[in-house]
Amino acid sequence: MSIETIARRYANALADVVTKTGETSVIQDELKQFERIMFENKNLHAVFSNPAVPSNQKSNLLETLLQKTQPKKTTANFLRVLLQNHRLDNLNVVNNSFANLLEERAGLVSAEITTAQPLAAEQQTALRQKLEQSTGKKVVLNFKIDESIIGGVLTRIGSTLYDGSVKNQLSQLKQEIIKA
Repeated sequence: MSIETIARRYANALADVVTKTGETSVIQDELKQFERIMFENKNLHAVFSNPAVPSNQKSNLLETLLQKTQPKKTTANFLRVLLQNHRLDNLNVVNNSFANLLEERAGLVSAEITTAQPLAAEQQTALRQKLEQSTGKKVVLNFKIDESIIGGVLTRIGSTLYDGSVKNQLSQLKQEIIKA
């Protein structure tokens, strides 16, 4: 079973709990904060991902971190469950799955837009409307700049990539010339 499938199960269970308690955004923020702490400190991540480190040491370390950060009980318990099931080192995948699931339940979808240069506000609006029309959902756009694509737009929605970059078009043209 893939880590994405496993992460979605954890995310689904957590989403069910936080939806009932109304703590959705707080828990999401706390988990993101804990992910930052864990992945910015390579030693910390190494301890949680190393099977040779005894479980009680990992548990003590987690409890120390929880005492210092003072998260909500739901967050703390969720992190304990991940640790107990040897999944705490996959917190980033679980968090991504959790965020996607919450968006999905809210009728939203995230789109990562990569362009060579920043888009004007009118272009952003037109792109959002086109994506909303094609997905049938409200679209949240996240923009990135990558000059290597030369021009055009790369759009990633979930695991699907729509490559409208000039770089890709030139590559396809090159392949056609080679075949001819």
